[in-house]
Amino acid sequence: MTHEQTGEELGFAHLGIAPKLQSIIHSAGFTTPTPIQQKAIPVAIEGRDVLGIAQTGTGKTLAFSIPLIQRIAKEKGRALILLPTRELALQVDESLKAIGRAIGLKTAVLIGGMNMNIQLRALRNNPHVIVATPGRLNDHLDRKTVHLDAVHTIVLDEADLMLDMGFGPQIKTILDVVPKPRQTMLFSATMPSEMEKLTSRYLVDPVRIEIARAGVTPEKITQSLQYIGKEYKGKALHEALSNHDDSAIVFVRTKHSAKKLCHDLRAQNHKATEIHSNLSLSQRRASLDGFKSGKHRILVATDIAARGIDVANIGMVINYDLPENPEDYIHRIGRTGRAGKKGQALSYATNAQRQLVGRIERLLNIRIPTVGDDEKKYRDTTPIAREGSYEHRPNRGGAKRTNYSQNFGYKKFQRSRQSFAR
Repeated sequence: MTHEQTGEELGFAHLGIAPKLQSIIHSAGFTTPTPIQQKAIPVAIEGRDVLGIAQTGTGKTLAFSIPLIQRIAKEKGRALILLPTRELALQVDESLKAIGRAIGLKTAVLIGGMNMNIQLRALRNNPHVIVATPGRLNDHLDRKTVHLDAVHTIVLDEADLMLDMGFGPQIKTILDVVPKPRQTMLFSATMPSEMEKLTSRYLVDPVRIEIARAGVTPEKITQSLQYIGKEYKGKALHEALSNHDDSAIVFVRTKHSAKKLCHDLRAQNHKATEIHSNLSLSQRRASLDGFKSGKHRILVATDIAARGIDVANIGMVINYDLPENPEDYIHRIGRTGRAGKKGQALSYATNAQRQLVGRIERLLNIRIPTVGDDEKKYRDTTPIAREGSYEHRPNRGGAKRTNYSQNFGYKKFQRSRQSFAR
């Protein structure tokens, strides 16, 4: 019998998890570990540093939660989990409580938009795990309202997004404060050069676990692309949503576009809600809860929310606006086709964006099938942009900055992304 067959038979039993925790995991409905869980949990339980490369939706939360809960139960002490957005922090906290509640696990969530007195009370309660966004944790460090002396395990989840949002300095400050020796687990969907530097500086002989090559999208997603005049996108979207019964996420480029498009969809009798940085934390939670419960079938979201959304059974993702960064395309469409289920991803593009489409396809190493209406009523009549034109000059620097953001306020854009998370 092979090791893999043994793993399937035993579920989580062969991963070095304590019997009591195994029972709790089984009671919570987890029976078969995902690939990232199979590979990460045993080495993390041994206390090794872990570098996990895996797309969203692969089960990373459980991969780091089980080892840190087991270590806390055995050695006491404290763990710290850093995440890029408030929504993701709240979701990880929910997952921790689902497993740790039975053994008295206490957590504190430190994020912007949440009442500071609530956070201070949670800290005074001596939590076993602190779940935080980098900006808010640094605020607490500056105010000396949090102490990290007892932290023996630190997790950086969606680390590439945190760096992309400009949190590099805050992360380094936190990592310098957390005492050594410690266990550090870093999970990321991609490995840009800045991530390599962070890893070499702060992780000690890490076990690298790569579940899917960067740029690979889930096999269960059927992708399609429609070249369309931008003035027709609203009509095409209405048509696509009317022909699709499942829940859908519609991604747009700006928070103003999200608000307007959500308003337009509601006017067309679609049950839609929105999530972006102009909403308060309570408003965003209400939108996400409404989407999860089925009250709203459509969620209009900006890129900032792309990796902070963990909703089961999303049938379709629509890129109403293509992302400027090809890697964000992967994170967006990864919201569907999860847990072995099929999903659809439809993207709208103009003739001026053909070079951007080419960059996305090169990253995926596939050609995205094009679709169109038979009557050509949505056809884009503008000229096809030539390579080297201003709109599609390649990003030669390798940084996640578009020509637009480089020349018209990248720092302002970055601050906006940070405010979403703090």
